[in-house]
Amino acid sequence: MASSVPAIGWAQSSDATIRGQGPADVDVVAKNTATGATRRTHTDKAGSYALVGLPPGTYQVDAGPGTARTVTVTVASVFTLNLSAQQAAAATSAEANAQNLGGVTVSATTLQEVKTSEVGTLVSMRQIETTPAASRNFLEFADTVPGMVFTRDANGNTSLRSGAQASSNINVYIDGVGQKNYVLPGGTTGQNNSQGNPFPQLAVAEYKVITSNYKAEYDQLSSAAITAETKSGTNQFHGDVFGSFTNGPMRAKTPSEEATGKKVDSHEKDYGFDFGGPLLKDKAHFYIAYEGKEFDSPITVVPAGNSAYWPNLPQNVKNELGPASLPFKENNWFGKVDWEPTDRDRIEVSGKYRDETAITGIGEQQTANTALNTHNTDKRFDIRWDHSTDSWFNRLQATYEDAYYTPTPINTGVGAQYTAYNNQNQPLIVDGASPLSFQNKGQKGPAISDDFTLNDVQWHGDHVIKMGVKFKSVKLTAQDAGDTNALATYAVGPDGTESIPYKIQFGAPVPGQSPVATSRDRQFGTYIQDDWQVDDHWTFNIGVRWDYEETPSYLNYVTPASVIAAINSQDPNAPTGQTYAQTLAKGGVNINNYISTGNNRKAQKNEIQPRLGFSNDLFGDEEHVIFGGWGRSYDRNLYESLQIEQTKSVLSQPTINFNTPLVPCAAGPTCLAWNPAYLSIPALQALVANSTAGKEVDMINNNLKAPYSDQLSIGMRNKIGDWNTSIAFVNIKSHDGIVYTLGNRYPNGSFWQNGSQPWSFGIPGYGSLIIGNNGLKTKTNQLLLSVEKPYTDDSHWSASFAYTYTNAVQNNDNQDPTDQYAFDYETIGKYPFTDAALAKHRFVATGSLDGPWGFVFGSKLTLATPIPSLGLQCGWATPTGVDNGTVNGGGCLNFSIQPPGTGRFLVGGKVFGYRDLDLQATKNFKIWGNFNGYVRIDLLNAFNWNNYVDYIQTIGTNGQVTRRQVIYNPTGDITGYPRTLKVTAGINF
Repeated sequence: MASSVPAIGWAQSSDATIRGQGPADVDVVAKNTATGATRRTHTDKAGSYALVGLPPGTYQVDAGPGTARTVTVTVASVFTLNLSAQQAAAATSAEANAQNLGGVTVSATTLQEVKTSEVGTLVSMRQIETTPAASRNFLEFADTVPGMVFTRDANGNTSLRSGAQASSNINVYIDGVGQKNYVLPGGTTGQNNSQGNPFPQLAVAEYKVITSNYKAEYDQLSSAAITAETKSGTNQFHGDVFGSFTNGPMRAKTPSEEATGKKVDSHEKDYGFDFGGPLLKDKAHFYIAYEGKEFDSPITVVPAGNSAYWPNLPQNVKNELGPASLPFKENNWFGKVDWEPTDRDRIEVSGKYRDETAITGIGEQQTANTALNTHNTDKRFDIRWDHSTDSWFNRLQATYEDAYYTPTPINTGVGAQYTAYNNQNQPLIVDGASPLSFQNKGQKGPAISDDFTLNDVQWHGDHVIKMGVKFKSVKLTAQDAGDTNALATYAVGPDGTESIPYKIQFGAPVPGQSPVATSRDRQFGTYIQDDWQVDDHWTFNIGVRWDYEETPSYLNYVTPASVIAAINSQDPNAPTGQTYAQTLAKGGVNINNYISTGNNRKAQKNEIQPRLGFSNDLFGDEEHVIFGGWGRSYDRNLYESLQIEQTKSVLSQPTINFNTPLVPCAAGPTCLAWNPAYLSIPALQALVANSTAGKEVDMINNNLKAPYSDQLSIGMRNKIGDWNTSIAFVNIKSHDGIVYTLGNRYPNGSFWQNGSQPWSFGIPGYGSLIIGNNGLKTKTNQLLLSVEKPYTDDSHWSASFAYTYTNAVQNNDNQDPTDQYAFDYETIGKYPFTDAALAKHRFVATGSLDGPWGFVFGSKLTLATPIPSLGLQCGWATPTGVDNGTVNGGGCLNFSIQPPGTGRFLVGGKVFGYRDLDLQATKNFKIWGNFNGYVRIDLLNAFNWNNYVDYIQTIGTNGQVTRRQVIYNPTGDITGYPRTLKVTAGINF
């Protein structure tokens, strides 16, 4: 069947589908009441029909005299609408909502999607407009969906996460186009290390969050899918202008400011407009939106790691601790034109442009001397053509994207880093930019796609079958380092900080070779999805997709002959005749698995992803529905992880060690006696000129796989009066995350000797060997409960309650799930599974109310138990040289410990680690004619609860625990905001 259709197909549709029963053998016509857009199909002999490809909105659906219904359909959903004269008459007197369309009020019933097997929730325009908002990031409202967590970290950077997986495992689809970032973490382009918004909030009509069991059309993700529909112009001109403001006097002090008695200057400004209307009534429309941001956000500089060594840091570093600020500016544009030349065709052209500048790199573990100038751009262009007939629907779509992230250090020269002498893998604090601070990472290129849907297939019920393929060719770019900075690392011991560094890392370019890696990434995918409605009770969602990707710079990479020769040369620390390759083999590292010849790496061809779902409407009335499913979904390996073999060999970051009392090393090419001249970068580069001494070698497994997750869910939806409820159990296991570990081994093949790792026993004539493999895993069990009373024009209010219970573990001790380096154990397989950095209990409640005199009120309450602190405590046990569970061979304890809560809500003890109550009040008023104005006040964190994110770790030593192993740092950073008053004013028409 797939080979016989007249087009190729690919899309993550944000459109809606209406299916149901009507009179037999008649036309069913749906007309958008705002734009005049028309869709039509034909019922079969049994009266079944399906209208597909409907942009979300309000439609008059008509199957003949007396059957007309006016209904509202929402994004990426399937609805049941049975059409008969009797049902239409019954519905006319009970329409639930009044849609105001350019001065014309249209009564419409908002249809509810209940028969889907997906675990997901709609975020409506009403929620976006009335829920108190800390930012203009439209993804913030996904926080109200069970299983989702939206965070604004201490640096002001925003991210969205689902379960134990990283934010990079999410994909966001806007008008059916995935915004995936192939190079950097963050999930979508532009969201890595950014205070900005992925898209103008004004331009988002509504979106749906699917946390698991999505259909086969969704690709390049292993976590949640967010599919959004943008606004369009209508037959009436409409527009908005707004501005919001807050500053230092309008907020409370941060804990750090309270401790120092100094309040840093800060401000936040958001402003923008949108405008849309007809180009040709019922045929063509336009829409444009702009939003800008100007921030200067407070931040706190604090050390991390073992707090016992904090007092021993140098005084000049201690002087850098405390309050600081982070300036930021963003411009965000979106425009769209649509044209319907016939009632069978629709053409849309849209574009997005985002540009932002910021000072970043200050905060936890980083002083102001580490600051970076960051430039972030994201440009996209889309064009699509929809064509429909009575029995099939086709969408042809072409896109082009261009997104780059380019931070550069403000300060050049040699900076300083401080680590505990017995745990060199975790910095206490960094006081200068490293050579890795300079980056140039991005993606650009076209994609072509098409989506083909058959909507009148009958066989033991009614089928809507969607199928297709995709092709994308995108140029990936990555530069990992520069040669203007170096970082000297000093050991901090029980008696203070050593006066000379024990190592320095710096950039050493290869003359005549570019430090920028590029790769023309080619992606191909195909899928088929059958939404099979057997009868009024049973619906099955059966699909399968297959993805294929080629990344030439990884596949065609050739390991330098000099590196191979060095690996096969005599190990200078081993008995005569033993090569370094043999040393590695003794330690379980087969170096042939990592040596690439340029033709021994193959792109994976086994990414087959079944997606199976079901729903059972118990009584056929859409009030009690059991649903569930199982599926597999493949994500991508980020290019910043795949390109390091190439960039490290062209612009390496060699490390030169120095023999110090606390961190001794054996004299050799990479272990020298200290000379103050080495605080000059040219002097350091001269040490390795025409040499490979100290140069790190990164090698990736030749059989690298893409990460994926398996998702299992079962649940039940119920409609009880005006309330909709849902309860679901979800099990998600993610596999094959890429991770880099230390490949060095001692001459006898061991990874541990006398409690130390073989950092100075690298490849002869080079530095350390870092090897990349698959191996990161997470295991998540969640109970998701939601209760919602939707807003109606009659009731004037809405409410929602979302509770998430999470039991999640991971096989890494890193607090940041996007960090892919793990040096604390011999291999990733030796890491124990420990609790992930997630709250076990999380509760979010929202409400809105239409008050008198044009007032609209909104509220949001968020409560969560403390997030565990993950890390490594050295000195815990006597080194055994063997990794054994939670204690590694160096005697260090791998821990995940939840700190005690910091407060209660209304009653009870100190239960929660995160508490936040936000309120908003909006006063609407008429200015003149169709011009209306409003003034809005948002009170964020009304009770000024401190939601700490920094920890003080005093785990203990020699197997003896302290009374409080982990507590929150009461003068450290917080997530979210201190109590803040934000004022917004606007005009709309």
